[in-house]
Parts: sequence; C-alpha cells; structure tokens
Amino acid sequence: MAKLEITQIRSGIGRKQNQRNTLRSLGLKRIGDTVVKEDRPEIRGMAETIPHLVTFKEVD
Repeated sequence: MAKLEITQIRSGIGRKQNQRNTLRSLGLKRIGDTVVKEDRPEIRGMAETIPHLVTFKEVD
C-alpha cells in the first residue's frame, strides 16, 4: 500500500483550534517535522484540510 509523507511547513500558532488539532493528530509538532502515514482517505482528508500548513506527497 502507498504511503504519504507529510511535512509541516508553517506554524499552527494563530490558526483555528480545529487546524491545530489536525496537526497534532497527524503527529506534527513543529515546523520541519515529517511523518509517514498510510495513504488512507482519512489521512489524506486531514492533510487536505490544512494545505497551507503542510505539504504531502506519495512515497513507496
């Protein structure tokens, strides 16, 4: 199964609470943090709700 590499590129400070919660549930705590998650609709949806804070790409 494919995986998603998600990297935080901007801070969650000053953002809405639900956006900060999404960062935390993805496992991102600070700028430059990268996590690799399975490419599931739930994870992809979370990343797509905060595209201004993270970048994500598919990896094998």
